[in-house]
Amino acid sequence: MEIPKMISGGKYSDERGHIIFNNDFDISEIKRIYCIENTDTDFIRGWTGHKVQQRWFSAVQGSFTIKLIKIDNWEAPSKKLDISEFRVNSESLNIIYIPGGYATAIQAVESGSKLLVMSDYSFGEIVDDYRFPIGYFEKLK
Repeated sequence: MEIPKMISGGKYSDERGHIIFNNDFDISEIKRIYCIENTDTDFIRGWTGHKVQQRWFSAVQGSFTIKLIKIDNWEAPSKKLDISEFRVNSESLNIIYIPGGYATAIQAVESGSKLLVMSDYSFGEIVDDYRFPIGYFEKLK
């Protein structure tokens, strides 16, 4: 079983400027990309999950906290599931990999932050979208 992980990027600087990069990220599975920009830093976008669809997240501006839950039952998940947390920022091209089977809650840490989302399915290719109210899971802080 695959688990979420951080794919670390980096930054190179010299007299010409800066390059941020991620040489370890394989984009061969990507079929769709889009950006998320929350209304403000208090808003938490979630919980949205996918049984099958894989996603990759990277901050292209600002920073985000991404909370994840491994869903145990898609029709009626336990409200006491553990929540893991990742943080990405635009200072390096770190990418969070999220395999199918997880729900996410996304919160911008800085005003004006933009999150690049990549998916291995085209829009409408499969029906694999599950939404739960933001307060559904008890361990959300």
